[in-house]
Amino acid sequence: MQNKIKIASVSGPTGVGKTETSLIIAKLMNAEIISADSMQIYKYMNIGTAKPTVEERQGIAHHLMDFLDPDCDYSVADFSSDAKRICEDIVSRGKFPLLVGGTGLYIDSFLDGVKFGEGERDLSYRKELEDLANLKGNEYIHNMLMDVDPQSADAIHPNNLKRVIRALEIYKTTGITKSEQDRLSKTRQSEYDFTKILFVRERDELYRRIDLRVDIMLKDGLVDEVKYLMDNFRLSSTASQAIGYKEVISYLNCEISYEDMTELIKMNTRRYAKRQLTWFSKSEGINIVSLDDKSTHDVAKECIKIING
Repeated sequence: MQNKIKIASVSGPTGVGKTETSLIIAKLMNAEIISADSMQIYKYMNIGTAKPTVEERQGIAHHLMDFLDPDCDYSVADFSSDAKRICEDIVSRGKFPLLVGGTGLYIDSFLDGVKFGEGERDLSYRKELEDLANLKGNEYIHNMLMDVDPQSADAIHPNNLKRVIRALEIYKTTGITKSEQDRLSKTRQSEYDFTKILFVRERDELYRRIDLRVDIMLKDGLVDEVKYLMDNFRLSSTASQAIGYKEVISYLNCEISYEDMTELIKMNTRRYAKRQLTWFSKSEGINIVSLDDKSTHDVAKECIKIING
């Protein structure tokens, strides 16, 4: 039987401290990083996604980051296909592939061999749901999903209308909920010998870090970054719904005040971090590593010990 490619993933909620520690792991393991972040894929979206600068990457190769214009869509299937190709290339050059990010859907679909969103397309039903959302709001459509598939509804934010509608579309065309399809697809054999690591912090400390990071983003020019995007691109549905961007768009459209915008970004980021933790903690066999009261070097060494098993 062919040997499986060995790979590790470092995941965790936004603001927990994945970037700095993963760079140390990559250096010590002669690794290259495959980014698993659905927003850091976009060019020009730097401040609001906390994308590490070229200098901050310290010469470590980062793949699937900063390569797509913000008016382009990018699916989970696209990520899985690209990550597979890149992973094989990294290994062929004698290096170790390290998957780093907070988008659980990306990580699970790639490592576990899960295929999301199977089922026939129903364009008329999709249009009907889109019209209903325009009339009654995203929450109404999300509640429809909650009625038939609460597990998927819990994993999908109400404002991610595209994914909410797709989950309803899958149920209508197949008679099987998306969450049940996901469960069944997880019986597929993964192509990888993988180790999953989840970074956590005590909740109050995580929220403090999130609030501080939002303040720094705004000081560093997040509003100007969003204004540039609005002036130069018709943002994709994914990019326009990114936390930090949608709130600034509302502010620039004079729908909310600067103060309300700031608080909304902080609140929505904290809620997103909570959803990320819920998603990752359900991952079978994941290794939980606390970052509280530890140096990044100590955490990195702890992770390498887990990976080397």
